[in-house]
Amino acid sequence: MAMWDRIKDQAKGLQQQAQGGRPGAGSGGHGRSGGGSKAQLVSALKTQLTSLKTELKSGAYRDASMAMCALVAAADGNVDPAERQHVESLILNNDVLQNFPSEQLRQRFNKHVDQMSFNFQQGKAEALQEIAKAAKKPTEARAVVQTGFVVAGADGYVAPAEEQVLREACSVLGLSPQEFGL
Repeated sequence: MAMWDRIKDQAKGLQQQAQGGRPGAGSGGHGRSGGGSKAQLVSALKTQLTSLKTELKSGAYRDASMAMCALVAAADGNVDPAERQHVESLILNNDVLQNFPSEQLRQRFNKHVDQMSFNFQQGKAEALQEIAKAAKKPTEARAVVQTGFVVAGADGYVAPAEEQVLREACSVLGLSPQEFGL
């Protein structure tokens, strides 16, 4: 548990930096002034995830992470082919997700993206159900949100729609969005 406490403290410090010390400063989602701080938070979360690589080998984590990645990719209700390919590349090159065969990851990610492309609300509900299955193991639940955050922030900016689906994932996992600076 001590390692997780250090990770949470580091994330809280980065969250405060991202908010510039002002209550609610991160909730506007306007401009890119907080982009550098968000990028730092994403970098810290990526490092934390990598440190947990040996613990994150279950099918529940794999499936929930792929649902989370699809949800982030489709957060705005649309996934164009270039965005799908970009997120798929992020998945296949993610150090932690290399615990799993790439074809399994690709198949699960694309299944969720296809469902959301066909019927966004229904696909989103199914993705959130898959994500909720990781709630049984707190380390995996947090790692699912961290994976989504890393994918969302890969471009150095986490869009408001992406923040919203990350908050929804926190909700179904029983986690506080504030823990992740949301």
